Amino acid sequence: MNRLSFVSDSTFDAERLRRQLAGLLDVHFIELAGIRRAKPERFTVVSAKLGNASNLLDLKEWMKSRPQGGKVIFATQPGSRLEQTQAFALGATDTVNSPIDAKELLQKIWSDFAVLGGDASELRTQGHVAAAAAQDGLDSIFSVCRGQPLDASKVTAASAAVVDEIESKGLSSWIETVRKHHSQTYQHCLLVTGVAAAFGQSLGLALADRNRLSSAGMMHDVGKALIPVAILEKPGALDAAEMAIMKKHPEYGVEALKSGVDIHPDMVDIVAHHHEYLDGSGYPHGLSAHEISDLVRIMTIADVYSALIERRSYKPPMPSQKAYDILREMGPKVDQDLVRAFSPVTKAAA
Repeated sequence: MNRLSFVSDSTFDAERLRRQLAGLLDVHFIELAGIRRAKPERFTVVSAKLGNASNLLDLKEWMKSRPQGGKVIFATQPGSRLEQTQAFALGATDTVNSPIDAKELLQKIWSDFAVLGGDASELRTQGHVAAAAAQDGLDSIFSVCRGQPLDASKVTAASAAVVDEIESKGLSSWIETVRKHHSQTYQHCLLVTGVAAAFGQSLGLALADRNRLSSAGMMHDVGKALIPVAILEKPGALDAAEMAIMKKHPEYGVEALKSGVDIHPDMVDIVAHHHEYLDGSGYPHGLSAHEISDLVRIMTIADVYSALIERRSYKPPMPSQKAYDILREMGPKVDQDLVRAFSPVTKAAA
């Protein structure tokens, strides 16, 4: 879980914030007087009396060692321009009102992700109503990681719209539309949503089950809202350290869904395990064979295939047949009976 350094002279405030952010951020309390003995995390919140000149110098020097791209947010009294000026002079990247409201703080921390999707109205203007609905659904799903409630009606409406779109216009049209999205993260989730819906159609599943697969496609990567945007949208391959962070997204997603969101256990299973492989080589739990449900197996195939055919700034989309060949070459990692059943989907995508 992402850690947050909370610099304060009040253990009570630290415990209060820890309770509010349970399951979203691991709050690490640092007493202002002992700040030199600690190291800042990627996210730091300062809520302390700064009248002591020695403390001010210690804090300013300490913040120089924060991770690249790290955020330091100061809690200031509402309307106090003096405190805000002092905070930014010390190196703050933003401020929140004191006493700290957890939702306001999360919005500040994840503000870069919050604007990643862009404005869905542009898709509507272009006539891509289902893609716009799916983006709205994704926005609501990702907002759960910022402590906001899930708008289940948006997700339900989006799921049905995608299923209808795949039936009426076909998968290739959907892929052509969503590949144009400026965000790699949104593009991938939209691709998985359409591919999962198309897979359900090809398997002859009932409408309710196809809608469920469509919802699962939108939901599966919810934890990516807690991964740094610089990693999610990196215009190149991830290095080992970045990949280690990226691999945390299933666990982050499950933790976020624990915070008062009413989600069917099947969806939580998909969020947690869509990167598990049948031979036990996947993550985060190294599950194998019978431990992996059929729904997760379907979503894993849709996820792998979609990742291969994505448009990236540093590489062109992989042809559908080549992506399918890679699924076949994965052998015992994925359910090869389902891979064979997936063949018509890849032809529809071409």
